[in-house]
Amino acid sequence: MPDQPTNRPTDHQTTILALGSYFKGAAFLQQCKARGCTVYLLTKEKFKDYAWPRESIDEMFWMPETHLQPDLTYAVSYMMRTRKIDRIVPLDDYDVEVAANLREHLRIPGMGETTVRHFRDKLAMRVQARDEGVNVPDFSPVVNYDDLREFMERVPAPWVLKPRSEAASFGIKKLNTPDELWEKLNELGDRQSYFVLEKFIPGDVFHVDSVIWEDNVVFSIASGYAKPPLSVVTSGDVFRSRNLQYDSPDAVALRAFNKKVMKALHMKRGVTHAEYIKDAEGNYYFLETAARVGGANLAEMIEAASGINLWREWANVEVANARKEEYKLPPVKQDYAGIVVCLAQQEWPDMDAYNDPEIVWKLKKEHHAGLIVQAKNPERIQELLNQYGERFAQDFLAWMPQLDKPND
Repeated sequence: MPDQPTNRPTDHQTTILALGSYFKGAAFLQQCKARGCTVYLLTKEKFKDYAWPRESIDEMFWMPETHLQPDLTYAVSYMMRTRKIDRIVPLDDYDVEVAANLREHLRIPGMGETTVRHFRDKLAMRVQARDEGVNVPDFSPVVNYDDLREFMERVPAPWVLKPRSEAASFGIKKLNTPDELWEKLNELGDRQSYFVLEKFIPGDVFHVDSVIWEDNVVFSIASGYAKPPLSVVTSGDVFRSRNLQYDSPDAVALRAFNKKVMKALHMKRGVTHAEYIKDAEGNYYFLETAARVGGANLAEMIEAASGINLWREWANVEVANARKEEYKLPPVKQDYAGIVVCLAQQEWPDMDAYNDPEIVWKLKKEHHAGLIVQAKNPERIQELLNQYGERFAQDFLAWMPQLDKPND
């Protein structure tokens, strides 16, 4: 989906440093440049020759590792001897904490380290949400063994052991007995305090993606996964999601719940991707959130449904704040869209047989198959996702054991 031209003023020079430990966020960089910003990109050396939108980048910098401290602080501080930076923006979840650390050290406005923990640390976000009256699954820090024993006696199995700061479903383990937990903790050794133990709640998993401006959720869209992401990565399946009917009870409830969560976590401005679950009794629980655009090409799906490109709007929010301007959300449409993605056995899957007129986007990535469909009718989206889920499983689907950490 091509970037849309902008008529916003570009007379004020603002400098943005984007941290990109993964190859993503082209639309963010393009929109910053369209708004008249000076744009710097700091990425890993292994990604320096990727297809970044170089016409929108004034200078590129790269390092062997972008998270190694104090090297990163030294490098950015050295850059700033001859360059002024107004905002530091993380393009990936793994850049969020280091961006906050740099902001604190260099006294650059933006989310600081304390608030960032609400959007990166699964224990911190649960404690903060619970303390603000948000419904969360019962949980226990993995620190005191007596507390863990009390939790397992009080909360029936199964449980899930989650890394506190990994993204997506990486490293999550489902456990059925206390012995399984103690065995896993023994493997983790001194790293076990970096995990949180949580009650496993079966149910439908949803995500709400938002744009936030000065404490207000100015845009949000509720979507539902065909199967929980954890189920997809642990058992091997086709990933599918679609936005919910706008006036449906789930969509209305989730958008309201999402506002409560963002207020509880003190999200001031930017974009968020949050996940929720609905149990068999109809109760909603907050699972986790991130202060960035959702992965798995969900941003492209949301744009197909709403016309809102979250990467571009994130850029507009950052620029408006830096210039002390008001942010205004562009017009929103209410179409429907869905996405289907899977790992593929083929290096470059042949998707020519997928030619329904509702297809508006196809994924071009090695050993992946994926597409997005768009329609006015939500039933048509669901019908196509059901069909394509079965066809992808037959034509392309490959599966590999769950990783504890993502590959670069």
